[in-house]
Amino acid sequence: MDSLTQIALGCAVTLATMGRRTAAWKAVFWGAVAGTLPDLDAFIDHGDAMLNMVLHRSSSHALLYLTLLSGPLAWLVARMHGEMRYMLRWWLALWLALVTHPLLDAMTIYGTQLLYPFTNYPYGVGSVFIIDPMYTVPLIIGVVAALVARGRDGRRGLRWNAWALVFSTAYLGWSVLAQQHVEGIARASLQSQGIAAERVLVTPAPFSTVLWRVVAMTPTHYLEGFRSLADGGNQPMRWTRHERGADLFATYQGNAHVQRLSRFTHGFYRMNEAGGHVYITDLRMGMEPAYSFHFDIGTPQQVLAGTAKARQELQRPDLETALPWLSRRIRGIDDGARPPPAPKAEPS
Repeated sequence: MDSLTQIALGCAVTLATMGRRTAAWKAVFWGAVAGTLPDLDAFIDHGDAMLNMVLHRSSSHALLYLTLLSGPLAWLVARMHGEMRYMLRWWLALWLALVTHPLLDAMTIYGTQLLYPFTNYPYGVGSVFIIDPMYTVPLIIGVVAALVARGRDGRRGLRWNAWALVFSTAYLGWSVLAQQHVEGIARASLQSQGIAAERVLVTPAPFSTVLWRVVAMTPTHYLEGFRSLADGGNQPMRWTRHERGADLFATYQGNAHVQRLSRFTHGFYRMNEAGGHVYITDLRMGMEPAYSFHFDIGTPQQVLAGTAKARQELQRPDLETALPWLSRRIRGIDDGARPPPAPKAEPS
C-alpha cells in the first residue's frame, strides 16, 4: 500500500495496543516509524530496474526479520521514554506495527515475500488497490481523534481509533468476498464463450473495490475484461484479446530477466518485440494499453547472451480520458470506450 496508509495503520495499531499507558503522541510517532521502516528498501538501487522491482518487499518485509527487529526497537523506545515497566507492551505494539505492514501489502497484487528467507515466493491476494481511501481515511480519522482527545475524552478517542481499525479490517474482508464474486462471474463468462483459460487474475481498478479488472491467460493470448458490482446481473462481460508473445518466450525463456518476471508475476506477463528490442511486461498492474512495469531487456542478441540490463519504460494513461471512463465504468456504464495511453513527449 501507499506510504500514507502504512503510516496510518502503524499509528492506529500502536495506539490501540498501548492504550493509556503512554501519551498518544508517543504511540503515534513510533507507530509511524515502525509503519515506515519496511519500505526503506525502496531506496536501495540493485543496479537493474527489474531487480529493483522484484527485490522490493523481500527481506525488509519478511515476518521473521521484522519480528527480530521488534525487540531491540521496543527496548530503545521504552528506554528513551523512561517506560521500561511497559517494555513488553511496547514490544507487542511495535511488533504489530511492523508485521501488519507486509501483511497489508500482501493484500495488494504486487507481491510480498512474507516468508523470506525460507522462500522468496511473492504473496499477493490482489483484493485491494495500492491506494484506497475507504481503507485509509477511517484510520486517519481514528488516529486524529485519539490525538486531539484530552482527559476523559481520551478514552473516547481511543475508541474511535479502535472502531477505525475494525472498519478497515472488515473492509479488507469485504474486498476478498467481492473479488471471489467477480472471479466466479468471469470464469462463467469465459466458459460460456468457449475460452479455456490457464489462469485468471481479478484485481480492483484504481481507488475502489466496486470496479474489477480481470485478466485471463491462454497458451497464446491474454484477455482483459472489466466487471462493476453495479453491472446488471444479466449483463455479459466484454473481453479484449491480445497476443502474449508465446513464441518470444519459447525463444528467450533461458534469459534471467524473462525467468525472473515470469516467476514474480505468476505467469501474468506478455512479451513483444519492437524497434529491434525485446520487451516484457507485468500484466497485473495497469490496464490496456498502459502498464506500470514494462521493461526493455535488450536486443535479441543481448537477450540470448544475457548481457543487457533491464530498463523500465513508463506507460501512463491519458488521465483526461481515463478518469471519466473510470467514473462511468464504476457506475455500471459500459459504452465500449477505452482510455488511450498518454501521448509520448517529443524528444528535445
